[in-house]
Amino acid sequence: MQQKNKQGWRKDMNSIIQMDSDLNHTYTGFGFFDIYNKNSFKQPARTTWIDGWKIEYMAIADPKTIYNTPIVIVGGAFQNFNSYKYCVEQLFESGPVILIDLPSMGANQQICNVDTGESAGMLELPDLSKMLGQWLDIVGIDKVSVMGMSLGSVVASSFAHQRPELIDRMVLMGVMQKTRKSWRMLLEESLHLMREDRMDEFGQAVILYLVNHAKLDKTRMSPTAKRLFFRQMAEFTATERERYEINCNRLLRLSDVPVPQCKTLVAAGQYDSFTLPHENADFALQCHDMEFALIANADHVPQLQRRKETMNLFTTFLKGESINNLDGIISMTREQMKQIERRGEARIPVLQPITKLSHRHLDTEVMVNVVDITFFGVYLKLHDLEQLNFVSQHPRDLALHLADEEGEFKIECLNFDATEQGLRILFKHGSFEIADRLSRFIERQKQAE
Repeated sequence: MQQKNKQGWRKDMNSIIQMDSDLNHTYTGFGFFDIYNKNSFKQPARTTWIDGWKIEYMAIADPKTIYNTPIVIVGGAFQNFNSYKYCVEQLFESGPVILIDLPSMGANQQICNVDTGESAGMLELPDLSKMLGQWLDIVGIDKVSVMGMSLGSVVASSFAHQRPELIDRMVLMGVMQKTRKSWRMLLEESLHLMREDRMDEFGQAVILYLVNHAKLDKTRMSPTAKRLFFRQMAEFTATERERYEINCNRLLRLSDVPVPQCKTLVAAGQYDSFTLPHENADFALQCHDMEFALIANADHVPQLQRRKETMNLFTTFLKGESINNLDGIISMTREQMKQIERRGEARIPVLQPITKLSHRHLDTEVMVNVVDITFFGVYLKLHDLEQLNFVSQHPRDLALHLADEEGEFKIECLNFDATEQGLRILFKHGSFEIADRLSRFIERQKQAE
C-alpha cells in the first residue's frame, strides 16, 4: 500500500518523497501500524521526507481497536514521544495512535532543509499543518481524529481548516486565538535569558511560566518531574536553543487561529496560567460543534498532573460518549463558559507597602508604594513621578524589594505598563527558590487581611 502511494505521489506532486524506515519495516500482519508492546517506545522513530523536510512518527495499535479511526497526536514544542508513553494505553480504547513530530517540533531536531538549506524558522504553523496533510495522503490514511496540545493545538486547528475532509473529531488543549501582551512579554524574556546564556534562570523561568506555581498545593506537581523538566531546559544543546527560538518566534508571530468546523473538544487545566481557561473557552465558543471541559486541579500540563482523568476525558469524547460526570472533569455549558473568571488570582494589599525598585547594574533606586500583589505581578505607585522616565527606559532591569518576618528578598520585574497613574509589573520568575519565597510572602499577607 505504501509503495503504491509513494509512486502515486511522485507523479502527483512535484516533490521528492523518500520513505526510509517504512520500506524495510517488518510488519506484523496489520500493515501500517505496529502492535503496541512494552518496548514500543524504545524503537527509533519512523521517518518520511517531503521536499527536504523530515517527519518523524510512531504508529502503534492494540489489535482490539486497530480498525477504528486513528488518533494523531501533535504535541507541544518540546514534548517528545516519551511524553505520551503512559497515555497511549488509555487512548487505545478509541483506536490506533500516531505520534508525529514535524520539523523542529517535539524530538525532531531538523532545523535546516536538507535540499535547500533553508531554516525551519521559515515554516509557519500553517505550513506545518499542510505538511501533516501531505503526510497523511502519502501513507494512505483518509480519516483521522487529531489531538493537539499547547503549540500543537495551533497546528491541529490549522490542519482542520485546511483539510476538513480528513477530520473525524478533534481534541484541543491549551489553545488561544489571540496572544495577550503579558504572555508575549514572558516568551520574549525567556529568549533574552537564553541569548544571554543565563540557562539556569531560563530553565526555571520556562517551567514557572508553564506550571502554575501559585497552585502547586492543588496540582501536586511532582518535584521530581519539575526538576527533570528544568534539567531538560537548562542543558539545551545549540540545536535545541535554535529550535526554542524558532518555536517561540512562531508563537510571537501568531495573530489568528482558525476555528475547526468538525466535532471538537476543547480542554484546559482548571489553573492553567499560560493559556488561561477563559481563553480556551473563548476559542471553544466560536466552534460550530464543540464541548468544553476543565481538568480539575491541573494547570498547563494536565497530562503530567492528572494523566488518568485527562486521558479518560479524551477517550470518552473520541468514542462519542458523554463527558458529563467524569471523575476530575468539570464539563461546562455555553452559559457557564461565558461566566469563567477572567482574572486568575485575587489582588491583595501588603503589610509593608513602602519599598523600592533597584537596578541590576546601576546604583539608582526608585521608591514605590505597593497597591496590590499576586504571584504573577504587582501594581505600584511612584513616590517621585520624575523617576517614571528611568523606569520606562529599563523595562527588564529592575527588581522589587519585599520584606516580612522572614526577612528581605527581591524579585526581578518586567514593566507591563508604566504611567503617572501607576506601574503594572510582571514578575520574571527565573528562580524556584524566589518563587517559593514569594508564595510564602503572599500567604502571610493573606493571613493578615
